[in-house]
Formats: sequence, structure tokens, C-alpha cells
Amino acid sequence: MEIGIVGLPGSGKTTIFNALTGSEAETSAFQGGKKDPNLALVKVPDERLDRLAAMYKPKKVTPAQVKYIDLGGSISSSGSGKAKQEAMDEILRLLRPCDALVHVVRGFEFAGQGPTPQEDFEQFESELILTDLMSVEKRLERLEKEVKKGKKGDPRELELLKAAHEILDGGQALRTSEEIASAPQLRGYTFLSAKPVIVVLNIGEDDEEGNFRLELPEGISFLEIKGSIEMELAQLPEDEAEEFRRDMGLEEPAIYRLIKESYRLLGLISFFTVGEDEVRAWTIRRGTLAPKAAGAIHSDMEKGFIRAEVVHYDDLMAAGSYHGAQKAGKVRLEGKDYPVKDGDIINFRFNV
Repeated sequence: MEIGIVGLPGSGKTTIFNALTGSEAETSAFQGGKKDPNLALVKVPDERLDRLAAMYKPKKVTPAQVKYIDLGGSISSSGSGKAKQEAMDEILRLLRPCDALVHVVRGFEFAGQGPTPQEDFEQFESELILTDLMSVEKRLERLEKEVKKGKKGDPRELELLKAAHEILDGGQALRTSEEIASAPQLRGYTFLSAKPVIVVLNIGEDDEEGNFRLELPEGISFLEIKGSIEMELAQLPEDEAEEFRRDMGLEEPAIYRLIKESYRLLGLISFFTVGEDEVRAWTIRRGTLAPKAAGAIHSDMEKGFIRAEVVHYDDLMAAGSYHGAQKAGKVRLEGKDYPVKDGDIINFRFNV
């Protein structure tokens, strides 16, 4: 899973990035001529993986991972002239592959200015919509020229693009239309306003949660995070950080909350493979059929899929061992039409 951290300048994107990843990155990405974003891989915390590792004692334990990308600046306000266009193109290149966006909104005073989270959210949302509108208009122009030259093209693509243009021209994000956002014919465009969004209100360390009420479009998730505090805690040893959290009444690290919300928003689940060599968590979309889940491990396993030997995590723990689960009739063979469930432990049988 790949998540881009975006927002207006001064919102604290890099602070949130450091809070989530335990990094000490500087807020210089895409500024002063530098074009390297801040990148970090974060292990997805999962107590089930820890318990499976304790049971199997493997040589290697591999959790699922989330890749976070912190982009300095804003989509439409990076410099001027050629430099602005180059920075914008680079930002778009990095954002388009992302599965979701974390939109950081300022909830603290900055440079003598009080927070205006609703206005800031709407301004950046407008930037996403305008960027997509420009892309759609360019593509429609090309398609119309091709039709004039006698090329047929894809009528369905043209129809969907015109529908997308109507939505964007009306000031709405493409994520408001499930048909457009998930249309296979438009997948290659990777529209930014079609991506799922989690709005993170970055509030000050002395601020109380719930002081701001944001009116957000349906389908956008919302979290409040004390970015500066969470950044400091993320850079402490785990036992010290846990003690400070208890003292401040924080139930869990910000990264736990964000990953949970990311999985929920994107409809993601985890299944596991176990053995003496490795215990590993794999991330797939809810409803993924067994052959496709096997393909997450290796394409050959999907091509040569025969059966999936499945036991659920809860059943394995209740039985105390894999052999115990077999004796209790909890291990079963599933075929190509089986939708993998969250917490399934699977051994794929395949032949290539």
C-alpha cells in the first residue's frame, strides 16, 4: 500500500510524516531546487502476526508494509514558469501511483495566522479537481482529433471522459462517482480526485480534539492528530513513548489509528502464510478470490492454482496448534471461488 501525504504549505505535512514513520525528515522536499520526496516504509502492527511468530518460531517474520510519500509544496503553487511546471509534473508523477492520499490540514496558529481548516481543505480539494479537469480536457481534445481523422477509438472511454468532465467542471471530485472512480477504461489516468482521502487535522499540542467541525464530502475519512507531540514520541524508545502516552491520555500511536483507517477506507484485509522459514502477512482487498490472493505471493501460484488449504486465525489459536485445528475439523480445502477472509492462514497448492 502506498499513501501520499499532501496539503497546503505550512500545514505540517513533514511533521505528520515524521510522526507516522519515526523519521527526522526536513521540510525541504520540492523546495529550493530539491526534488527528492521524503519516503519511508512502515510496518503494519498486527498482534496476530506476533502470536503466529511465537507459535511457529520461524527464521523470519515479515509484516505487511505501508509506503508513505511526503511531498513538499502544493500541486499548483510550486515556483513559477518552467520550474513550476517541472515541480508540478514531478509531484503528479509521484502521486498518481498512490492508493490513497492523506490530506494534512492546519489546525494550529502559524506565522501569526489562526487556523482556517475548512478553507484550507476546500482550496486543496479544488487543486485536485482542477488538475484532473485539465487532464480530461487534454484527452478529450486528442480523442476528438482522432475521430476527425477516422480513428474509432473506444466509445465507452469517450463517454466516461465526458461524464468525468461534467463532474469536475461542476466542482466535484471524481470519487463522488463510483462508476467513474472505478471504471477500468479510466484506470490509466489515475485521477487524483478519484483517490480515497483521509483528512488529518494537525492540531497543536495544547489544543483539545473536537474544537473544529469540518464539513467534508461523503466518503472522506477524518482524524485529528497532535503532529508535533506524535513526532517527538515516534522518535523515543518504545517503552518511554508508551509511558508518555499514558501520562497524556493517548491510547495508541497515531500510526496505528491511520493504518486502521487506511485499511477500512480502502477495503483491505490481511491473510497469513506460516512455516519454519517465514511467517508473513499479506495485504489484499476484501472479497479477493483465492487465486488472486495467491498471485499476491507469486504470479506462478495464481496461474497454477489448484486449491487453498485454509484455517482461520481464531480457530488456530483456539485449537492451540495446526494439528489440533485439523483434528477439530477447522482446516479445509477451498477452490477458485473462495473469497479470502481477514485472518485466514493459507497454504496454496499449485502446479506450474
